[in-house]
Amino acid sequence: MRAAVLTGVGGPEQLVVQDVPEPEAADGQSIVDVRAAGINFADVLIRLGMYPQMPELPAVLGSEVAGELDGARVMGFARGEGGGYAERVAVDRRWLLPLPNRASFAEGAAFPMAFLTAWIPLTELVRIAFGARVLITAAAGAVGTAAVQIVRALNGKPIAAAGSAEKLELPRSLGAVEAVTYDAIGELEPVDAVFDLVGGEIFAASLSLVKPLGTAIAVGYAGGLWADVSPTWLVGRNIGVHGFYLGRLLARSPDLVERAAKDVLRLWEGGAVRPIVGAEFPLEQAGDAHRLIEERKSTGKVVLVP
Repeated sequence: MRAAVLTGVGGPEQLVVQDVPEPEAADGQSIVDVRAAGINFADVLIRLGMYPQMPELPAVLGSEVAGELDGARVMGFARGEGGGYAERVAVDRRWLLPLPNRASFAEGAAFPMAFLTAWIPLTELVRIAFGARVLITAAAGAVGTAAVQIVRALNGKPIAAAGSAEKLELPRSLGAVEAVTYDAIGELEPVDAVFDLVGGEIFAASLSLVKPLGTAIAVGYAGGLWADVSPTWLVGRNIGVHGFYLGRLLARSPDLVERAAKDVLRLWEGGAVRPIVGAEFPLEQAGDAHRLIEERKSTGKVVLVP
């Protein structure tokens, strides 16, 4: 079968379409015919050699897919070593969900990672009361657009931040009540919570906006690793900081993640939220898809279509 193989660390040209052996299903697994595979920023970091848990190369990346299994339309996680950038992949049956009837395969591949990364911390780590102001950074990306919609569904007020004015139109269209570029974050009124996907200086700046008894959630570090936050500083401001990493939670609390997946899927089926697909590429253009994300030009989810 064909797959986009990461042959080494470096530029997008390291992703090469090759014939690879067919996947073999272990106990509890099934082979899914892949119709779409989501690309995550973690995949870009792996290609650049910057991910904390690097796989052995060469490798087929891709941790979430949508496709067909015995005639049924499904979506879910290709856990372990991934393998989603291919025509077929072995998937744990536990992590397969039905794809809603009116959804495309690309939307299915855009759903699991983004919506669980937003749903779990926004429902388990903070309490979003009616009208609560929640600042969401990288609000035009896959997880950011999911977070904007979830905050709205929870009757909160999403405040969007992105790297350019052009990217702010998307979160506005999804219900963001305010939208600013990163250089204007300091001009915002205080917020009840921060959902940060950028890290670095943006996370540090967002902390100063959190109201007393509010919370900041650190999720991503596309803009650099987080500076250490002193408990003395947190105590003095009466605020909290949480961290969230879906991959580790999948391993340590699978029952919680499974329950959350069913909950947020019901939101999609009910029309309250929808995954945003920003671009689709064939396997042969996997490098171009990575380049689009790496250069911060993408919005929504970027998807490969084998």
